[in-house]
Amino acid sequence: MALGWLDTQPVLTMKPPYLLLVEDEVDLRESISRGLSEEHFRVRSVGSAEAAAEVLAQADFDAMVLDLRLPGKDGITWLREFRAAGNTTPVLILTARGSVDDRVTGLESGADDYLVKPFAFAELVARIRALTRRRSTFQTVLKVSDIELDTSTRRVRRQGEEINLSPKETLLLELLMRNAGQTVTRSMITEVLWGPSYNDLSNLIEVFVNRLRRKIEDNDALLIATVRGIGYSMRKAR
Repeated sequence: MALGWLDTQPVLTMKPPYLLLVEDEVDLRESISRGLSEEHFRVRSVGSAEAAAEVLAQADFDAMVLDLRLPGKDGITWLREFRAAGNTTPVLILTARGSVDDRVTGLESGADDYLVKPFAFAELVARIRALTRRRSTFQTVLKVSDIELDTSTRRVRRQGEEINLSPKETLLLELLMRNAGQTVTRSMITEVLWGPSYNDLSNLIEVFVNRLRRKIEDNDALLIATVRGIGYSMRKAR
C-alpha cells in the first residue's frame, strides 16, 4: 500500500483540545457536544460518573465539563474521589445548582471553574479555552524511557538525537506516551489519527505502528507492545 503522501502533510503545531463531557440529560449532552465540535474541540461524552471513570482510565483529556446531578454517584462525590486519587485534569462544573454555598462546595471539592445553567454557550467556550490554555503551560515535554516528545514543537528525540517522524507518526507516538503503561485501543488510535467517522483501519494502524517502531526502537529498547486483539501499550517512563 502506498503511504508516501501522508509524509507530505504539514506538521501539526497544536492538536484540538480533547474534552470529556459528563452530562446525563441526553438532548443537552448532544447539543453541547455538537456545539463544542463546531468550535474545533474534540469531545467524548458520557452520561454518568461511572462511565467517566472508565473513559478516563483509557485516555488523557485536556479538560472535563461535569454536571452534578448524575445517576448513581453524584458529581461532587465523584469529583472528590477523582482529586483524592491524584488526578489533575481541569474540571468545569456545569450545573443548575447556583447558590453561593453550591459554588463554594464545588470549588472546594476540586473544580477549577463553575458555570450555572442556563448559560450562554459563548461563555462556556471561553471558560473551557481558558482552562485548556492554563493546562498547556504545564507538561509540554513527554518522556518515556529515553524518548522525548516536545508537544509544542512536535520534535522527537532519543538520547538527545532528533528522530524524524511524519505528522501522523507523531500523533500516534503522543497518544501512546500520554497513556504509557495503559492499553491504547485501535478505536482510540483511529479517532485521533483519522477521526471518529472512519472504521476498519486495522491494517493501516499496524503499518503506522510498525513504522514508528522502526524509528524509535532497537533490540535493547522495545518500547511498544502489542496487546493482542485490543491495541498497543507503551512502557511507562523510568
